[in-house]
Amino acid sequence: MRPMAEYATVQASVSNGTARIALNRPEVHNAFNDDLLRELADAVRHATRDQDVRVMVLTGNGKSFCAGADLNWMKSVLDYTVDQNKQDAGRLVDLLDLIEACPKPVIGRINGAAVGGGVGLTAVCDIAIASSDAKFGFSEVKLGIIPAMISPYVLRKIGRGPARELFLTGDRFDAARARDIGLVNDVVAPDKLDEAVNARVASILTSAPGALAEAKKLIRMVPDMEDSEAREYTLTKIAELRASLEGQEGMRAFLEKRKADWTK
Repeated sequence: MRPMAEYATVQASVSNGTARIALNRPEVHNAFNDDLLRELADAVRHATRDQDVRVMVLTGNGKSFCAGADLNWMKSVLDYTVDQNKQDAGRLVDLLDLIEACPKPVIGRINGAAVGGGVGLTAVCDIAIASSDAKFGFSEVKLGIIPAMISPYVLRKIGRGPARELFLTGDRFDAARARDIGLVNDVVAPDKLDEAVNARVASILTSAPGALAEAKKLIRMVPDMEDSEAREYTLTKIAELRASLEGQEGMRAFLEKRKADWTK
């Protein structure tokens, strides 16, 4: 295992093709402030550029995954103008965009409470595995605001039906409900969380790195395409990938009943 970089609010390391990035403000339940947003974005960029990294695991140190906005940070925005608030809110949106658009798979290890922006962080993970004692909530309406910045990512993940209830009530909900609405993929006992995450990591490492990146792009792009555009895009992509070195290796390995070279 090697450290990725030195941060004050994030821990990041790389081992066996996997970048493990942990929010590291456990004393405030990993709540967002400017430093955490900046350092988390830097760690994700670093892992994206690192040729040794094929999958990322995102989690929180301590009892919580992410409690949303830091209280001191919230106090500071009380005196902001509308323009200042817009600029400030854009930092979280930039981070969520960065993670969602990452060409490498991102697995969320949801080890505890995920509230407000923490739910947004959960929503942009490709696969999210939650501890059975994790709690979730959109508490913004209780504060006289709305989950505006995270709403595009959450709505893409859970749809409008559950959001109508959860955005409006602000009620907390448990990991089982989060799985039922599609926010997380699996729920496991706390002592099985690492085992479940490692199993997903191992599965992803058997897949071709280039194909994973193209699959993530497919998910992002195709739903917004017109039928004719989707037809042209998908036909072109499959033709290119079948003829690529990676595609040729994968298909030959399957036919020859051997492991592809990216699994070695």
